[in-house]
Amino acid sequence: MKQFKGIMQVLKLAEKLKLEMLHSWLSNGRQESVAEHTWRVGLMAVLLEPYIEETFDMAKLMKMIMIHDLVEEEAKDVPAFDTLYDPDRKEQKRLAEEQAMDNIRLMLEEIPGQELQSLWLEFEAKESFEAKIANALDKLEAQLQHNEASLDTWIEIEKEMVYLLKPHTAFHPVLEEMRQVIVEEAEQKLSEGVFAKT
Repeated sequence: MKQFKGIMQVLKLAEKLKLEMLHSWLSNGRQESVAEHTWRVGLMAVLLEPYIEETFDMAKLMKMIMIHDLVEEEAKDVPAFDTLYDPDRKEQKRLAEEQAMDNIRLMLEEIPGQELQSLWLEFEAKESFEAKIANALDKLEAQLQHNEASLDTWIEIEKEMVYLLKPHTAFHPVLEEMRQVIVEEAEQKLSEGVFAKT
Protein backbone atom coordinates (compact mmCIF):
# COMPACT_ATOMS: atom_id res chain seq x y z
CA MET A 1 0.00 0.00 0.00
CA LYS A 2 1.43 3.37 -1.03
CA GLN A 3 0.73 5.04 2.33
CA PHE A 4 3.41 2.86 3.92
CA LYS A 5 6.12 4.69 1.98
CA GLY A 6 5.42 7.84 4.01
CA ILE A 7 4.96 5.94 7.26
CA MET A 8 8.33 4.26 6.74
CA GLN A 9 9.96 7.64 6.07
CA VAL A 10 8.69 8.97 9.40
CA LEU A 11 9.72 5.78 11.22
CA LYS A 12 13.23 6.06 9.78
CA LEU A 13 13.32 9.68 10.90
CA ALA A 14 12.25 8.56 14.37
CA GLU A 15 15.05 5.98 14.47
CA LYS A 16 17.55 8.83 14.16
CA LEU A 17 16.15 10.30 17.39
CA LYS A 18 17.73 7.32 19.15
CA LEU A 19 21.05 8.77 17.99
CA GLU A 20 20.29 12.46 18.58
CA MET A 21 21.80 13.39 21.93
CA LEU A 22 20.35 15.89 24.38
CA HIS A 23 22.19 18.06 26.87
CA SER A 24 21.21 15.56 29.56
CA TRP A 25 23.12 12.72 31.10
CA LEU A 26 21.95 9.42 32.55
CA SER A 27 22.79 8.12 36.01
CA ASN A 28 25.50 5.88 34.49
CA GLY A 29 27.28 8.83 32.84
CA ARG A 30 26.01 8.26 29.28
CA GLN A 31 24.36 11.07 27.34
CA GLU A 32 20.57 10.79 26.90
CA SER A 33 18.96 10.48 23.48
CA VAL A 34 15.86 12.37 22.35
CA ALA A 35 14.00 9.05 22.01
CA GLU A 36 14.75 8.09 25.62
CA HIS A 37 13.43 11.42 26.87
CA THR A 38 10.25 11.09 24.80
CA TRP A 39 9.62 7.55 26.04
CA ARG A 40 9.73 8.57 29.70
CA VAL A 41 7.50 11.61 29.13
CA GLY A 42 4.93 9.12 27.78
CA LEU A 43 5.37 6.87 30.81
CA MET A 44 4.85 9.84 33.12
CA ALA A 45 1.51 10.52 31.38
CA VAL A 46 0.43 6.90 31.87
CA LEU A 47 1.37 6.93 35.56
CA LEU A 48 -0.30 10.27 36.31
CA GLU A 49 -3.52 9.69 34.34
CA PRO A 50 -5.42 8.10 37.29
CA TYR A 51 -4.77 11.19 39.44
CA ILE A 52 -6.04 13.81 36.98
CA GLU A 53 -9.76 14.08 37.70
CA GLU A 54 -10.71 16.20 34.71
CA THR A 55 -11.90 14.47 31.56
CA PHE A 56 -9.29 14.69 28.82
CA ASP A 57 -8.30 12.86 25.64
CA MET A 58 -5.49 10.47 26.64
CA ALA A 59 -4.97 9.30 23.07
CA LYS A 60 -4.45 12.88 21.95
CA LEU A 61 -2.06 13.53 24.83
CA MET A 62 0.02 10.46 23.95
CA LYS A 63 0.11 11.44 20.28
CA MET A 64 1.40 14.89 21.21
CA ILE A 65 4.09 13.38 23.40
CA MET A 66 5.14 10.88 20.73
CA ILE A 67 5.48 13.49 17.97
CA HIS A 68 6.57 16.66 19.75
CA ASP A 69 10.29 15.95 19.32
CA LEU A 70 10.18 14.50 15.78
CA VAL A 71 11.32 17.88 14.47
CA GLU A 72 14.61 17.60 16.34
CA GLU A 73 16.17 15.27 13.79
CA GLU A 74 16.11 18.06 11.21
CA ALA A 75 16.07 21.17 13.44
CA LYS A 76 18.34 19.61 16.09
CA ASP A 77 17.85 19.95 19.82
CA VAL A 78 18.33 23.47 21.15
CA PRO A 79 18.62 23.34 24.95
CA ALA A 80 16.16 25.54 26.84
CA PHE A 81 19.02 27.49 28.43
CA ASP A 82 20.19 28.59 24.97
CA THR A 83 16.92 30.39 24.30
CA LEU A 84 16.07 31.47 27.86
CA TYR A 85 17.50 34.98 27.50
CA ASP A 86 17.94 35.07 23.73
CA PRO A 87 14.72 35.94 21.84
CA ASP A 88 16.50 35.82 18.47
CA ARG A 89 17.72 32.27 19.08
CA LYS A 90 14.23 31.32 20.28
CA GLU A 91 12.71 32.64 17.05
CA GLN A 92 15.31 30.82 14.95
CA LYS A 93 14.45 27.61 16.80
CA ARG A 94 10.72 28.13 16.20
CA LEU A 95 11.18 28.73 12.48
CA ALA A 96 13.50 25.73 12.06
CA GLU A 97 11.08 23.44 13.89
CA GLU A 98 8.08 24.69 11.89
CA GLN A 99 9.97 23.98 8.65
CA ALA A 100 10.91 20.52 9.91
CA MET A 101 7.26 19.77 10.74
CA ASP A 102 6.21 20.98 7.28
CA ASN A 103 8.66 18.48 5.82
CA ILE A 104 7.30 15.66 8.00
CA ARG A 105 3.74 16.52 7.00
CA LEU A 106 4.70 16.18 3.35
CA MET A 107 6.11 12.68 3.93
CA LEU A 108 2.61 11.43 4.74
CA GLU A 109 -0.66 11.38 2.86
CA GLU A 110 -2.61 14.61 3.13
CA ILE A 111 -5.00 13.86 6.01
CA PRO A 112 -2.57 11.96 8.30
CA GLY A 113 0.12 14.56 7.59
CA GLN A 114 -2.19 17.43 8.45
CA GLU A 115 -3.31 15.70 11.64
CA LEU A 116 0.29 15.20 12.74
CA GLN A 117 1.13 18.84 12.07
CA SER A 118 -2.04 20.03 13.78
CA LEU A 119 -1.21 18.04 16.93
CA TRP A 120 2.34 19.39 16.92
CA LEU A 121 1.08 22.97 16.56
CA GLU A 122 -1.40 22.39 19.40
CA PHE A 123 1.44 21.17 21.60
CA GLU A 124 3.51 24.23 20.72
CA ALA A 125 0.60 26.60 21.49
CA LYS A 126 0.20 25.11 25.00
CA GLU A 127 -3.44 26.19 25.21
CA SER A 128 -5.50 22.98 25.29
CA PHE A 129 -5.60 20.91 28.48
CA GLU A 130 -3.81 18.02 26.76
CA ALA A 131 -1.11 20.35 25.41
CA LYS A 132 -0.57 21.87 28.85
CA ILE A 133 -0.13 18.41 30.37
CA ALA A 134 2.25 17.34 27.60
CA ASN A 135 4.32 20.52 27.97
CA ALA A 136 4.48 20.21 31.75
CA LEU A 137 5.59 16.58 31.60
CA ASP A 138 8.19 17.42 28.95
CA LYS A 139 9.74 20.01 31.27
CA LEU A 140 9.42 17.86 34.39
CA GLU A 141 11.07 14.86 32.76
CA ALA A 142 14.04 16.98 31.72
CA GLN A 143 14.57 18.17 35.31
CA LEU A 144 14.05 14.66 36.67
CA GLN A 145 16.80 13.43 34.35
CA HIS A 146 19.12 16.20 35.49
CA ASN A 147 18.44 15.14 39.07
CA GLU A 148 19.50 11.60 38.23
CA ALA A 149 22.71 12.68 36.49
CA SER A 150 25.95 13.58 38.19
CA LEU A 151 26.02 17.19 39.36
CA ASP A 152 29.25 17.74 37.45
CA THR A 153 27.24 17.48 34.21
CA TRP A 154 25.15 20.53 35.22
CA ILE A 155 26.10 23.92 33.86
CA GLU A 156 25.57 26.98 36.06
CA ILE A 157 22.32 28.13 34.44
CA GLU A 158 20.71 24.73 35.08
CA LYS A 159 20.83 25.45 38.81
CA GLU A 160 18.64 28.49 38.13
CA MET A 161 16.31 26.57 35.82
CA VAL A 162 15.25 24.29 38.67
CA TYR A 163 13.07 27.21 39.78
CA LEU A 164 11.57 28.05 36.39
CA LEU A 165 9.19 25.08 36.12
CA LYS A 166 6.20 26.53 37.96
CA PRO A 167 4.68 28.43 34.98
CA HIS A 168 4.41 25.05 33.22
CA THR A 169 2.71 23.23 36.10
CA ALA A 170 0.70 25.86 37.99
CA PHE A 171 -2.47 25.13 36.00
CA HIS A 172 -3.03 21.79 37.76
CA PRO A 173 -2.48 20.59 41.36
CA VAL A 174 -1.23 17.12 40.39
CA LEU A 175 1.46 18.52 38.11
CA GLU A 176 2.30 21.19 40.63
CA GLU A 177 2.76 18.54 43.32
CA MET A 178 5.02 16.54 41.02
CA ARG A 179 7.04 19.68 40.31
CA GLN A 180 7.52 20.23 44.04
CA VAL A 181 8.79 16.67 44.51
CA ILE A 182 11.24 17.06 41.61
CA VAL A 183 12.43 20.49 42.81
CA GLU A 184 12.97 19.16 46.34
CA GLU A 185 15.07 16.36 44.90
CA ALA A 186 17.10 18.89 42.89
CA GLU A 187 17.60 21.09 45.95
CA GLN A 188 18.82 18.13 47.98
CA LYS A 189 21.26 17.20 45.23
CA LEU A 190 22.56 20.77 45.03
CA SER A 191 22.88 21.14 48.81
CA GLU A 192 24.77 17.86 49.14
CA GLY A 193 26.94 18.61 46.11
CA VAL A 194 26.51 15.07 44.80
CA PHE A 195 29.14 14.72 42.07
CA ALA A 196 30.13 11.62 40.15
CA LYS A 197 32.31 9.14 42.00
CA THR A 198 35.80 8.87 40.55
